[in-house]
Amino acid sequence: MSGAGEVRLSDVDAAREWMRDNKSRAPVDKVMSEHEAVARFVHDGDYVSYDLSSMVRGPMSLEREIVRQRRKNLWLAAKFTLLDSTLLVAGGCVSKIDVGFAGLGRTLFSAIETGKVQVIDWSNGTLALRHLAGAMGVPFLPTRALLGTDTFKHSGAKVVEDPFTGKKVCLVPAIHPNVAIIHVNQCDMFGNARIFGPSISPVETAMASKSVIVSTEEIITTEEIKKNPGRTTLPYYLVSAVVVAPHGAHPGTVPGLYTYDSGHLDEFFSARDDATMKKYLDKYVYGVKSHDEYLALIGKEKLQSLRENEMIREGYSA
Repeated sequence: MSGAGEVRLSDVDAAREWMRDNKSRAPVDKVMSEHEAVARFVHDGDYVSYDLSSMVRGPMSLEREIVRQRRKNLWLAAKFTLLDSTLLVAGGCVSKIDVGFAGLGRTLFSAIETGKVQVIDWSNGTLALRHLAGAMGVPFLPTRALLGTDTFKHSGAKVVEDPFTGKKVCLVPAIHPNVAIIHVNQCDMFGNARIFGPSISPVETAMASKSVIVSTEEIITTEEIKKNPGRTTLPYYLVSAVVVAPHGAHPGTVPGLYTYDSGHLDEFFSARDDATMKKYLDKYVYGVKSHDEYLALIGKEKLQSLRENEMIREGYSA
């Protein structure tokens, strides 16, 4: 028994061979602008994955750059998504979404209802499992998560008989994204990255992906990385590009650094028609040339207040 959803399958052996031949372990400086990173590693028709959504440590600066460069026909793996999928759909970048959580916004729902964007249903957990399968180099992993659900009917999963027990088991196929975009707390110039706080599957996503763009709140030295290597979440050889992006998750939060910009979120989600969404994109995406210009538009006082509010909320203030 199979779900009716389309699956973007990849040859596991070919993916393993590609990783072996193309992911160098040479420690080279990978720092570049978001423009260069997206231009080099995100292409029309790519399968794109990310670890967390716009609300918590989402790679928003990179997503704005993808829209700015007008990428087309992307297939997203949206384990958790709110602003992300709506923003990318509004920019005309997306044709299909493997969705665990459908997001918010009239723009996204309208695109789904009219058939402009195709969604394939999964759960957050099974999308994470599909990345784990890709990271492990196996074609699928078994789970019982989708059994007996309507989600299964609209997914690309299969139900088979467990050869050991004879009971039903659900198989979810591996994902090998063309590129993963992951926002982190700290990173050195080679790509050794640290993530603090909530995550879903950053390591699995990076291991499964051909290219990985990391945006980071700050660059730290490799000497600092070596002092406490146990804090490294992503090793450098998984990472293709490092983009310095303080407040890179804005208008979302990086817990412990800054909180949500609720006013900006209200402005985004109040866009109920194409004309209002176009005004938002013209102002915050197309109207600026880089993340630095975007931050200047938001304003230093606003950004500082978000940091101060997060410290107060977390009990960090003196």
